[in-house]
Amino acid sequence: MHPSKVIREQVTRLTDLPNIGPAMAADLVRLEITQPAQLIGLCPYELYERLCTATSTRHDPCVLDVFISITRFMNGELPRPWWHFTAERKQRWPLSQT
Repeated sequence: MHPSKVIREQVTRLTDLPNIGPAMAADLVRLEITQPAQLIGLCPYELYERLCTATSTRHDPCVLDVFISITRFMNGELPRPWWHFTAERKQRWPLSQT
């Protein structure tokens, strides 16, 4: 869902999360995350690595930006577009400069 449309009190499905559509929701389910509340306290970098391992694919680093956005949101931050986190990801995880 586009971050500007997210209403925290109405987030019940994965696709209610900021930046999450059907494909990313399916990736989360692959990681055994079926409810938004399961994201509370999780590390987005670990989620990304788990997804890459589960799919035997090195995913675009923008997927990591999405994981940062949803874990931060579920831990109380405002909903933001995934690209808001790109600079932070590049600084913290320099291997992902693409």
